[in-house]
Amino acid sequence: MKKIFLLALITCFYFTGLMAQTAKYVVIVSVDGFRPDFYMDKSWPAPNMQQMMDRGVYAEGVRGIFPTVTYPSHTTIITGAMPARHGIVYNTPFDMKGLSGRWVKDAKEIKVQTLWEAAHQAGLKTASVSWPVTVGAQIDYNIPETWSETTPGDRRGATSQDATPKGLFEEVQENATGHLQANDLDLHYLSMNENLGRMTAYLILKYKPNLVTVHLPCTDEFEHMEGREGEGVRRAVASADRAIGDIMEALLKAGIKDSTALIITGDHGFVDTHSSLAPNVWLAQQGLIGVTPDRGNWKAAFHSSGGSAFLHLKDPKDEKTLQQVKKMLSELPYSQQKLFRIIDRSVMDKMGSDPEAALALTGVQGISFNNNADGPILKPAKGGAHGYFPDFKEIRTGFVATGAGLNMGTVFPEIGLEDIAPLVAKLLGIELKQAEGIVYPGMLMSTKK
Repeated sequence: MKKIFLLALITCFYFTGLMAQTAKYVVIVSVDGFRPDFYMDKSWPAPNMQQMMDRGVYAEGVRGIFPTVTYPSHTTIITGAMPARHGIVYNTPFDMKGLSGRWVKDAKEIKVQTLWEAAHQAGLKTASVSWPVTVGAQIDYNIPETWSETTPGDRRGATSQDATPKGLFEEVQENATGHLQANDLDLHYLSMNENLGRMTAYLILKYKPNLVTVHLPCTDEFEHMEGREGEGVRRAVASADRAIGDIMEALLKAGIKDSTALIITGDHGFVDTHSSLAPNVWLAQQGLIGVTPDRGNWKAAFHSSGGSAFLHLKDPKDEKTLQQVKKMLSELPYSQQKLFRIIDRSVMDKMGSDPEAALALTGVQGISFNNNADGPILKPAKGGAHGYFPDFKEIRTGFVATGAGLNMGTVFPEIGLEDIAPLVAKLLGIELKQAEGIVYPGMLMSTKK
């Protein structure tokens, strides 16, 4: 009878997901446009990240998803699944008329279980600040990344409306940031990073959530404007590091530092660009897409995603048009063919990319894509871009972590973006369904005596 009771008790602990918990708290900080050199190269103004590298575990690079863009990547971080499985395949959904401007913000569009949901099922408390695709998410204290389509430059109204519980956005202003102006949550101003860090620190101190996620976006904005090595990029990295410092200090003040695992990661690296390519112009020349705003009686269209472009067919079974596009690409002059390479459907399947795209183009370094169907094939561009196929160093993002349950002094040449969520689940002792990543040996501290 005692054995039956003991077995039932063990089973109960297993299914509540708390039996193997090695960290009581986990904080995930995503620095948009995060690169390994920020912590591996001491010339970058990031002392907190660099000290974490010295005291914890880190990767020399993190292989991203395809395309290497923000919203699909953040959904992979929080689910451990690839885009084809979790359902967020682009920042903005494909629209045959071109970029609609609508971003995927609603959490109900995620098709698999998230870490927040798994934590909730295990009876743990969660919080999130400015994480993509979190409007309406099952998060106890949620300040989502959102804005109004009519007033995108002022995020305050939408954030107040979509924050949960109601009044949380006002609460963090009263207790953490002070009254915010529109430009205090504007990507062009580094105060956005610092305000998001203060909000996160307040939620840690006030509510002590077991899982906290925060997205710091400003580094990405400055890399887009200035490229990889711009002066503004260095300031943006410093502001992200300062926000991380605020979070670290909050863990100390809350008395939970020693029982917390802190993870700093990101969504993609960056590439300096000099030219922008318009593959829809080729389709227009073939009569496959119109140049009018409604694209006319279109048969095929490329959907640009920074350093890549994905081919969509009006009729997914239209093999004749697909072969016409492939033939067209193969007959382009070498001066244009050398600007990109074709990613076929079999490779996209392995990468878990958009299952509805027939093929994709990825640019060589320096080439980005646009959706124009008329005008020049190639035009000058400046600054930086991402979205490329993730098979080269510059497009990799980073990973550095320290604290409860994590090894010290362990280095990995490369991990996958999908491997972060399984690690977090293991640290918290919860079960994450449908995750496709793995936990690498040596990442976790041994529990053997």
